[in-house]
Amino acid sequence: MVQFLYKARDEQGSLHQNVVTAESIDLARSQLSEKGLWVIEIEENKKHKKAVLDIELDGFFAEITGVGLKDLVIFCRQFSTLINAGVAMMRSLNILSLQTENFKLAKILKQVKDDVEQGESLSAAFGKHPVVFDRLFVSMIKAGETGGVLDEVMNRIALFMENRAKLSAKIKSAMAYPAVVSIFAVIIFFVMLTVILPKFSEIFSRLGSELPAYTQFLINISEFLRSPASFLLLISFGALGYGFKKIYSLERGKYFFDKLFLSLPIIGNLLQKVAVARFSRTFGTLIKSGVPILTSLEIVEDSSGNAVLAKAVREIREEVKQGGMIYKPLENSEIFPPMVTSMIAVGEETGELDLMLSKIADFYDNEVESGVDSLTSLLEPIMMVFLGGMVGAVIVGMYLPMFKIFDAIK
Repeated sequence: MVQFLYKARDEQGSLHQNVVTAESIDLARSQLSEKGLWVIEIEENKKHKKAVLDIELDGFFAEITGVGLKDLVIFCRQFSTLINAGVAMMRSLNILSLQTENFKLAKILKQVKDDVEQGESLSAAFGKHPVVFDRLFVSMIKAGETGGVLDEVMNRIALFMENRAKLSAKIKSAMAYPAVVSIFAVIIFFVMLTVILPKFSEIFSRLGSELPAYTQFLINISEFLRSPASFLLLISFGALGYGFKKIYSLERGKYFFDKLFLSLPIIGNLLQKVAVARFSRTFGTLIKSGVPILTSLEIVEDSSGNAVLAKAVREIREEVKQGGMIYKPLENSEIFPPMVTSMIAVGEETGELDLMLSKIADFYDNEVESGVDSLTSLLEPIMMVFLGGMVGAVIVGMYLPMFKIFDAIK
């Protein structure tokens, strides 16, 4: 496919200057004619002409890495600003597709622009790319189109994504420390068992002294890890991981494990706050954007990320279908605290549900941040003890025979 720069006039005589993609200049003229444009000038866009061996590494790596939340937030902010400034939608999409740094997002925006040019709605055009633009995004765009407040909706989407990215980053940063320490502890333990301990074992065998039971136990582990049989251990761990993944992919399995995780001390409380914050933020943003309640609840259920919460949302949806109130199923739910239920009930009664949900989300976002900080401060000494314990276990095993030999000499 080749890009062509063109100048053309429409039926009203207005001048259009843009880029069209086609396999040849004749096909490009045909495309423009079908759109009701009379071509004045058309030529190949040499700036975008590729060499035979041009691999486009940036594009290649962008296809692998995909589109991140940061890219989407920037796009939403810029699109909202352009629409609010009175720039036409087609021109806004064209500008953003040309200046977006992410190659994959730029490619998608060009496709969206082409689809809209062919008469599709903006939400339908975005809906063709569910990997990048999820159902929540598309529904909010559709509501913005219907209500004529697309710029406001784009701002809300950007704010929602920023809050979600902030929460995810906070949790990931908290989990990074114990993960790194655990990996290093396992590596150090493995090296000491398989490299250092065998050298001591050779020395002790030459002395002909009987080894303590604990040291002999460590040497047996070392011999097993250095033997081909250790691959069976790796296969077993792999099978366990695969089995867990399979069970977790089932509805009952996911519900069982999510409920189990919520019942864990400290971590369970944090997971509950994360789930409530995500529910409140997503549901509140959808309602404020004009998405119907039943559609909003369906989207919240799909994007909840927690089977226990998804079940509660499903019960809310059934209640609303029958003309009931949202807060009633929450009273019997095991994941929503009484404070949340009361605030949602007040929001329904006063007609300010979106505002109440936003306040709940802000409160629980702060609670999650505090919880993550507390968990991090608690994990630091635990992980240091864990690391020291693993190293110390091997060192004790190496020095016990020495004490035995010293006693024999005395």
